[in-house]
Amino acid sequence: MMKSLDYLKLLSNQFPNQEKTCVEIANLSSILTLPKGTEFFLSDLHGENESFIHMLRSASGVIRSKIKHMYGNEMTDDEILEFANIIYYPKEMLNKYDLRSESTYEFQKTTIIRLIRVVKDVSNKYSKSKVRKACKDEYVYLLDELLYKDTDRDNVKKDFYYDEIIKSIIEIGLSRDFIIAMCDLIQKLAVDTLHIVGDIFDRGPRHDKILDELMAFHNVDIEWGNHDIEWIGAALGNETLILNALRIAVRYNCYDMLEEGYGISLRALNDFAARTYGDDPCELFMPMILDENKYDVVRPSLSAKLQKALAVMQFKSEGKLIKKHPEYEMNDRIMLERINYDDYTIDIEGKIYKLKDHNFPTIDKNDPLKYSQEEEQLVKVLKASFVHSTKLKNHIKFLLDKGSLYKIHNGNLIYHGIIPFNSDKTYTVFKGFDGKQNLSGKSLLDYFDKIVRQAYTDKKAHRFENDNLDALYYMWCGKYSPVFGKDTIRTFEIYFVDDPDIKKEHKNPYYDLYQDEKTVIGILENFGLDKTGHIINGHVPVKRKEGESPVKANGRLFIIDGGMSKSYQKSTGIAGYTMISDSVHLTIATHKPYEKGKFNTPETEEVENIAKNGRLRIKDTDRGKEILERISDLKELLNAYREGLIKEI
Repeated sequence: MMKSLDYLKLLSNQFPNQEKTCVEIANLSSILTLPKGTEFFLSDLHGENESFIHMLRSASGVIRSKIKHMYGNEMTDDEILEFANIIYYPKEMLNKYDLRSESTYEFQKTTIIRLIRVVKDVSNKYSKSKVRKACKDEYVYLLDELLYKDTDRDNVKKDFYYDEIIKSIIEIGLSRDFIIAMCDLIQKLAVDTLHIVGDIFDRGPRHDKILDELMAFHNVDIEWGNHDIEWIGAALGNETLILNALRIAVRYNCYDMLEEGYGISLRALNDFAARTYGDDPCELFMPMILDENKYDVVRPSLSAKLQKALAVMQFKSEGKLIKKHPEYEMNDRIMLERINYDDYTIDIEGKIYKLKDHNFPTIDKNDPLKYSQEEEQLVKVLKASFVHSTKLKNHIKFLLDKGSLYKIHNGNLIYHGIIPFNSDKTYTVFKGFDGKQNLSGKSLLDYFDKIVRQAYTDKKAHRFENDNLDALYYMWCGKYSPVFGKDTIRTFEIYFVDDPDIKKEHKNPYYDLYQDEKTVIGILENFGLDKTGHIINGHVPVKRKEGESPVKANGRLFIIDGGMSKSYQKSTGIAGYTMISDSVHLTIATHKPYEKGKFNTPETEEVENIAKNGRLRIKDTDRGKEILERISDLKELLNAYREGLIKEI
């Protein structure tokens, strides 16, 4: 379709004459021939900040592999590890050396030379312009001179010139900053695009630090998981999700994240729990201490009291929320009203169970969902801490800006959870909360994506009590939620009932059907993709130790939750997956448990050659389509200049 003359006039503000238009067309045309950038897919980070940051900075082992390939014949394994760690953590590693001392001159010179060579290797698929833009402005000139030294290798006279540049960098005390800038550049170029396939939050110690790292990354998108939705809802003021998020944080000993990370004060909660459950050992609520706190050490006995206090308030809050919304069809989860407080038994699905805990000092058996006076005041204090945390607000805005329930990118479909199915292989049809819609597949995900965004818009408009915000609780644990994927949530039973069968949360039929290639191709087609695409999926840890593979449906679908969270590693036997899509291959990296300062080189397995003829170029990607459209517009502008429809400047 021909562009309007008004549009071309606007475009002429950027390219005011034929010469500049032609140069841009030539530049964009050349970019189309470059190899496709490397994409990295990671899911279910669950607060494991050290492990994630290491994966990101090491490009999941890719950078070390390059070092080994380049320098394996001249460096020992220990030297390779030292050099790799300088690239990953330059500030920390350089603190070990006195760079002002002449004794470190050779170390500095060798490090700079080796870094330049690594930069050259990781930048060979990018234009010079992109490499310059990725480099810190102050060092672009020096990088230009040193990076393309090899093109002058026959000019012996220039060797002195290059040596003098490096010598000057060291002598004037610039080497530390220059090395840090080159390490940062290597990290940026090694990972062109980062896809986070959901569940940044909960369990691990510092999801706030993960989000800080992601906010500083140059090109990232996020596909929300149920734990992300939980924290989005909590930050926007959903009372039930606030209590739920706090309960999980206390359960996993994440006090540093709450207090030091987000400034969420637990003092009032501490006082209330210690006073209310003072003589109660709260044995069912002992924390899972997977990581030690650095700033805020809380005794396990007190943590147990905090967790119980939060759990009781959560069950009250969610009971009231479910009553408010009968359309959720979750009345069976109003647990506190199902208890017989005379003998402390509970009716669940028509069967009577004895409760393992009988001490409920804040529950009125005549009105079990009513907060005590102290609980009501405490909930207000906790809610204020959440909604007024500046850092949490910034993180949630970032999640909304960069996130969605799914993403289509370069022919692949990326989502965290599920596409709800019936056992007969048909899509589950959800009527919507108004009961008037027929939503399934893509339309279902679009519906819930819109709810998340509207909840955020409502909050900005100071509409704090609204159905969209309430619905984020349903997304956390509702039967038809595309990020939950189970028939019901059994938090209450896990705490209070001693019967393993009633604790089971039954998965949606999706988790059987995703093995079937025909079903998966049908999902791709439902989202407008063809059968050569892939689905990249997270949410449920792959039990590698039991022989389970992340590759499903004959290579059409990949589950990349490998248990980065320490709480899953006993069942998975590994510590996470990274899927890597470069210009030739799809590769899965399988990670070992992270140990700081040690080799953590993952096992890699090529799962598909995605470039049947040579390698994929930018012209074969979504970005390539955008560039081709831009070139078409510029050619129209060029014709408008030549025909005199627009005057040149």
